[in-house]
Amino acid sequence: MDGPLLDRLAGVPDRLATAARTAPAAAAGEWSPSDVVRHLIAVEEEVWHLRLRHLATEDHPIWAWAEPDRWQGEPDASLEQLLGVYRVARSATVGMLAAFDDADWARTGTHATYGVLDVAALLEKAADHDEEHIASLTG
Repeated sequence: MDGPLLDRLAGVPDRLATAARTAPAAAAGEWSPSDVVRHLIAVEEEVWHLRLRHLATEDHPIWAWAEPDRWQGEPDASLEQLLGVYRVARSATVGMLAAFDDADWARTGTHATYGVLDVAALLEKAADHDEEHIASLTG
């Protein structure tokens, strides 16, 4: 298990909340803080959860590129509600990972763009994606 990586992933909801709450208004054509959070919810549920389940249950899964736009649930949700949904989704990710044993952490899959990834490498991609979107909110 990669404790520092799990800590990094677990800390994102708080950092995202701070960035989203203090972000300047979005310029025309740019994503609002709510749009960014909706996107991160979609990626968490439709990409990271799915790939982790594949790694846990399949021998060397193969993944195509996937970049969902925005979470479609609760269209009128406030920013605070969206941050809560994201927090639950990320908590589920961290919970999944906490249940992985050393053999699970060593499992690999092949991504169409990134090649062979073990669990830690996949999670580094997730963490980098998080950072990219948090940075978009903080300018």
